[in-house]
Amino acid sequence: MTERDIIGIFGKMNSGKSSLMNLLTQQETSIVDSTPGTTTDTKIALAEIHGLGPVKIIDTAGFDETELLGEKKRKKSIAALKECDLVLLVIDPSTDDFETENLIINEARNLEKQLITVFNLFKADDRVLIREIESTLYKPDSYSKIVLSAVDINDRQLLLFSILSNYIPKNHAVELLPFVEQEEFYILNIPMDEETPSGRYLRPQAMAEEYITRKWAFPVSYRMNLAMARMGDLSERTRWDGFVNSFTKRPKVIITDSQAIDIIKDWAPEDIGLTTFSIMMINFMSRGQLPEFVNGIRSLNALLPGDHILIAEACNHSRIKEDIGTVQIPKLLNKFYPGVIIDHSFGREFFDELDIQKCKLVIHCGGCMISNQRMAARLRDLNATGIPITNYGIFLSYMQGEETLERVIKPWMSRD
Repeated sequence: MTERDIIGIFGKMNSGKSSLMNLLTQQETSIVDSTPGTTTDTKIALAEIHGLGPVKIIDTAGFDETELLGEKKRKKSIAALKECDLVLLVIDPSTDDFETENLIINEARNLEKQLITVFNLFKADDRVLIREIESTLYKPDSYSKIVLSAVDINDRQLLLFSILSNYIPKNHAVELLPFVEQEEFYILNIPMDEETPSGRYLRPQAMAEEYITRKWAFPVSYRMNLAMARMGDLSERTRWDGFVNSFTKRPKVIITDSQAIDIIKDWAPEDIGLTTFSIMMINFMSRGQLPEFVNGIRSLNALLPGDHILIAEACNHSRIKEDIGTVQIPKLLNKFYPGVIIDHSFGREFFDELDIQKCKLVIHCGGCMISNQRMAARLRDLNATGIPITNYGIFLSYMQGEETLERVIKPWMSRD
């Protein structure tokens, strides 16, 4: 069965949804008529979009039908919204009530859908109304928009360009560890602490081990005793050196728990690459947006006393005295940036719960417990407000100096 990205077309009755469907498919897939409620059920078309690939396009009934049958249609439209990957919200600027549009926007955001608003002009002079309409829509800067006439075949290329420019396909492949080579060794440094669950690895560690093995390479796990290492215990350093030098073939890269970077930056031989699990995960979960998180760390240099920093963690695990998000990172912030105000957010939501506008920086975990779609939604929200974002692994490496940051990023930068 062909894997297809699903594009859903939503909006009020008579906003031009079926016309947009026909514009996309280049045929009369949906009946177009000025009679309210013409689309009585979801219409589905299979198509190929050059540059995107095979897609399924769904034309839905109006969200604003009020009759009993309209309620059934709306439920079916919501079911389609849950299924689709990209939401095209069609808006007629000449109308004067946008409660329905905001309902669709909120549903799309709650379901972590990518969204493009399509302002469909029935009359050319309706264009002047758009700016005022956007002020009534929920977070208009957090999604893309396009202005066109759905009945003008000349606007089809404009629509396709908007989709290709703003939509990240669900099949967009990002390698977990793109630098892994067949028949090479890779060290996984896993300093288990009191938070480590028994009987299994944490998800990033398990993912790295599986990925390396699948690539016909060799993952080798090592448990560092961080407490002894930080006390300067020579036996711990000797144990590490003996381990690293025991390989008949030199390991290519060490992937370490981020909280051990203060030790491993000095202990890792210069001829072996180095990175962290957190950096691996944030690159994977953001679909390759690692440069954005690296750039975000530079905003630390502009921090002033009283500035807010949000530490965002996507899970709600039990926290102990040396927890990385609530203890280790705040300790470093207070040491090097005295007077900053540290906020925390745990779990799946943070943007709507906090006054995010006051934050000067977001420091995010690896994101292993949320979906790629939710991570993408968080990045879109922060980009819209101009708030920089960085990552646990990048932050902890940067705190050890610019040279350490450059080293942990190097394995990712040396590949396309």
